[in-house]
Amino acid sequence: MSWFEVMEQHDYEELILCQDKASGLKAIIAIHDTTLGPALGGTRMWTYASEEAAIQDALRLSRGMTYKNAVSGLNLGGGKAVIIGDPRRDKNEAMFRAFGRYIQGLNGRYVTAEDVGTSEEDMNLIYQETDYVTGISPSYGSSGNPSPATAWGVYQGMKAAAKEAFGTDLLEGKTVAVQGIGNVAMSLCNYLYEEGARLIVTDLHKDSVKQAVDRFGAAAVDPADITGVDCDIYAPCALGGTINDDTLKTLKAKVVAGCANNQLLETRHGDILHERGIVYAPDYVINAGGVINIADELNGYNSERAWSKIGEIYTSLEKIFETSRTEGIATYIAADRLAERRIELMKNTRSTFLQQGHHALSARRLRG
Repeated sequence: MSWFEVMEQHDYEELILCQDKASGLKAIIAIHDTTLGPALGGTRMWTYASEEAAIQDALRLSRGMTYKNAVSGLNLGGGKAVIIGDPRRDKNEAMFRAFGRYIQGLNGRYVTAEDVGTSEEDMNLIYQETDYVTGISPSYGSSGNPSPATAWGVYQGMKAAAKEAFGTDLLEGKTVAVQGIGNVAMSLCNYLYEEGARLIVTDLHKDSVKQAVDRFGAAAVDPADITGVDCDIYAPCALGGTINDDTLKTLKAKVVAGCANNQLLETRHGDILHERGIVYAPDYVINAGGVINIADELNGYNSERAWSKIGEIYTSLEKIFETSRTEGIATYIAADRLAERRIELMKNTRSTFLQQGHHALSARRLRG
């Protein structure tokens, strides 16, 4: 299948390959849909197995951003960028400034932000070349690192999911298995610890696990064992696809709620969760806190306004769970329908305005 055929499947608008030999930059920018506004989505840096895998990831993530921004009520479309490389070894100033120039060349169609493998400092370098970047340092009048905002939104969403599953949103005494202890998950663990939840953690980086054990009294397990532990809530917080045929065989949790993107390896795994009565908080809804926070920068950042909107993730999930219950559909389908309705409404509205403009122009020509 050609890349154009892949793009046609889900109606992607644009796929851009970027390279800068001097700095070692190899990047992909994918723009999925700009119906609601400019495409907003972070830049991920990762050691992909192949260039094809990197392109596929950019496309998949950009489509997820369309749905995330739509369901969050933002006037923004969906896009994503990936840089091929080891974020611990391959970064340099010239790379991110070259990437910033590529973003500038899109003239506002794509606005970037921090993501897995990139940081506030990297965004500051991009900002030297373009205004179309969010999540830069607060000294520039920005919101800074979006991780705390994402964690707060996941925490609120987890409470909403707990209410659906257990009849109360209190997490005190609940056991939460956290897969992956990055910046967002560490902040999430802090919220859970302060409420009195019991934590089981894992990560490929042993230093992160040790920090969670020391700070929160968490129990540590091997990464291969995390989905099978006895727990109330499973929180996928690393890379996607951890809800799959293998993990579903051992999953004991009654709730799946975490900050990772693309938690379902395939959509049918969401159907299996639904059939088994496991409450799944769709990933792009529960982890939208970061993008909600940085999107506020486009209006002149106000932290109180931004964090108030992040809190609405709780009520958004309540609506999704109610739709799932009343219509007998999986929660991911309920969330998709909510996002698609909003996009379709805007498409229809724009179409109406274009038709009215065409009729008005025709009338003027007739009068002339």
